[in-house]
Amino acid sequence: MKILFVYPKYPDTFWSFKHALKFISKRALHPPLGLLTVAAMLPGEWEKRLVDMNIANLKDKHLRWADYVFIGAMAVQKDSVKEVIERCKAAGVKTVAGGPLFTAAPEEYPHVDHLILNEAEFTLGPFLKDLARGEAKHVYSSGSFPDLDKTPAPLWGLVKMNRYHSMNLQYSRGCPFSCEFCDITTLYGRKTRSKTTQQVVNELEALYRAGWRGSIFFVDDNFIGNKKKLKEHVLPAMIEWMKKRRYPFDLATEASMDLADDEQLIRQMIQAGFEGVFVGIETPDDRSLKECNKFQNRNRDLLAGVKRIQQLGLRVRGGFIVGFDNDSPETFESQVRFIQESRIVTAMVGMLNAPKGSRLYERLREEGRLGKDVSGDNTDFSTNIIPKMGYERLVAGYKEVLNG
Repeated sequence: MKILFVYPKYPDTFWSFKHALKFISKRALHPPLGLLTVAAMLPGEWEKRLVDMNIANLKDKHLRWADYVFIGAMAVQKDSVKEVIERCKAAGVKTVAGGPLFTAAPEEYPHVDHLILNEAEFTLGPFLKDLARGEAKHVYSSGSFPDLDKTPAPLWGLVKMNRYHSMNLQYSRGCPFSCEFCDITTLYGRKTRSKTTQQVVNELEALYRAGWRGSIFFVDDNFIGNKKKLKEHVLPAMIEWMKKRRYPFDLATEASMDLADDEQLIRQMIQAGFEGVFVGIETPDDRSLKECNKFQNRNRDLLAGVKRIQQLGLRVRGGFIVGFDNDSPETFESQVRFIQESRIVTAMVGMLNAPKGSRLYERLREEGRLGKDVSGDNTDFSTNIIPKMGYERLVAGYKEVLNG
């Protein structure tokens, strides 16, 4: 069996980093971790190739070679996804698709031959068994969340590492919080599920043996979802490995604001090689934090928390949102003031969107306040919500924040 993995192209957005990457002679930020993990789940005797359309063109000869094309994608890649599916149909090659884009709206992809929804640990196996019997169905889904202790390491042999700025790994899935605008708990649940300590060490070692040196981004939506396990097992093992290998990697990840409350955890992360963390701050306005159920950011001094993380040695990259129902014209000024006073070097500010699967999407649908489909790019002045302050005022305020 010949399997071609295709990772669709990012449009020219914040997420593509197109204009920054050219200065360091790289084509893309990260390799397609999901597809590489799925590749490791397929039979070892199958032939496998990868075309990441962010670093190379998908050619007709690639499609002619394949028995099946496996596609994985997020919402921001949907235009490229459409093109890939159309080309596969024209070439007469069957398609298998999964990932957040397809899981959120499978009904929009009737022309994909097989949809492997939710998490592949539960849905890929049944598909492969049916495929072997010649009885493969159109849709495979699961309402349960798998443990990750059997998840294989990514198949790095498919990747040309020198084309990427950074490699990526995943330690955990799920988030214990329930922000209204976020679909992570719908996709991956509120219970943090994580790989074993040995899995993490093995995956670091695999990248080291593959020749990688440099940045690794842990893609977890909240790396610190299980602090106890991190502090007692995972981070001590990572520290030991990094010391043994003389710190070949610099690490970064995402975490919730309560990281600021745990000095031991921060210091251990730094000892393990972490240099930066992306934190969803969203807004300094407590009314808006209450509105979106971001309770982990409430009843605390957000500015002091950011400075504490920075002073202990982690660089904070901040995520901010404008467009909440409780936002006012003064909100934009307070966002700028917070970013400047916190001295956050990298601030990602976006207009509020409601992804399918989020509680915000359901609430606004009931209120009749959903507009066009979400683009997946939270920095392109588009939104799928009808903001209370009005779209024109929101865009004007958003520009104020961007101009700082």
